[in-house]
Amino acid sequence: MTIFKSSIVLIVTAILLLSCKDKDQSGKDKNPADSISESSHEKEIENSSMVFLTNEQINAIKIEYGSIEKKQLTSSMKANGFLKVPNQNKASATALMGGVVKSISVQPGSFIRKGQTIARIVNPSFIKMQEDLISVDSRLEFAELEYARQKEMNSGNASSQKTLQLSESELKTLYAQRSSLEKQLELIGINTDDLSDENIQSMVSVVSPISGSVSEVLVKIGSYVDPSNSIAEIVDNSQLHLDLFVYEKDLYKLAVGQTVHFTITNNPGKEYDAYIFGIGNTFENNTKAVAVHASVNGNKTGLIDGMSITALVSLENATVTAVPTSSIVNFEGQDFIFAVVDENAEEEHHEEDAEHDHDKSSEHRHEESEKEGKEDSTEHKTGKMFERIAVAKGTTDIGYSEITLLKDIPEGSKIVTSGSFFLLGKMTNEGEGHSH
Repeated sequence: MTIFKSSIVLIVTAILLLSCKDKDQSGKDKNPADSISESSHEKEIENSSMVFLTNEQINAIKIEYGSIEKKQLTSSMKANGFLKVPNQNKASATALMGGVVKSISVQPGSFIRKGQTIARIVNPSFIKMQEDLISVDSRLEFAELEYARQKEMNSGNASSQKTLQLSESELKTLYAQRSSLEKQLELIGINTDDLSDENIQSMVSVVSPISGSVSEVLVKIGSYVDPSNSIAEIVDNSQLHLDLFVYEKDLYKLAVGQTVHFTITNNPGKEYDAYIFGIGNTFENNTKAVAVHASVNGNKTGLIDGMSITALVSLENATVTAVPTSSIVNFEGQDFIFAVVDENAEEEHHEEDAEHDHDKSSEHRHEESEKEGKEDSTEHKTGKMFERIAVAKGTTDIGYSEITLLKDIPEGSKIVTSGSFFLLGKMTNEGEGHSH
């Protein structure tokens, strides 16, 4: 039993010794090229924000310099809202009397002027009203003659006063009927000046009450419409304005006349201008936001009632840290500027034999085996080293933008004011090259 236990101890000890030897051997066999690669990668990460330009490159692209300054810029406040057309610039086209739609002259999107025909409707009642007017005109002609005759006879005591009064009453009644029928026919669009027994219209036109664009046609040919039915909806965008929603904590900053710059939320590429003409005095829909109304300046083409917008309201002037707007570049959603970190930097270019097209490990072994026949020639080029500095961009005004540095740089550092896009392009191209 003792011999058996001793054997187990010896076996375990042997296994431990062998494993330690293998581990030590694997450490010795580690490729030096791997260590070099890891060190090089760490150095690359450290220098990823740096970019070098030779003096020739700097002169060729005409890089210009400046410094971070204190500037008095107009501060701004962000607000959201939507475009709105006032109700007095919206209209529903309706028929004042019921009828069947005979024709439709517009379609959604059509521009239409005030008084232009939208649709035509028919109704036998239109014919009856014209007939009644012609009949009243005929009776009125006789009543006028009868009244004149009775008046003349009464002056000679040939007729009674009562007969004259009855004649006068009949005449006034016919005048009232005629006036009423004329007004009714004019309201539905029939011109009574040309009305005769040979010129009775069976159709009337429904016209647009305002000039604007047809937003919706609500009927079809053959539909029956009455005064409660809208035939079409018209919107006049000429008085389009913004409704911005501002919370009570920011309300004191706003005043009538302030300038507003805004973009369509789903199309931020184009900017529009407006000015505040009114500030509400009640909260909207049980919220703590107040509607601020702003009139849109200039061309309103492409702007539609109900579009969501994002706006910047220009407030008072403030002294802030700023750089020329041309200094700032954006990469992957982050804003940057470039600062000069070395005025007299040098860059080394290693020129190796054309045979070195193999991967790094094979190249290393090849160089080790043929050291005597290989030499690297080194060329030094002078220039400037630039560092990419992340910033938070704020207010933009008079060609300058407010910035907050996200990394400290020495006071008085020289920054690039023209040519930042070239530096960013060179940096990103080099980054792509290193990633292969």
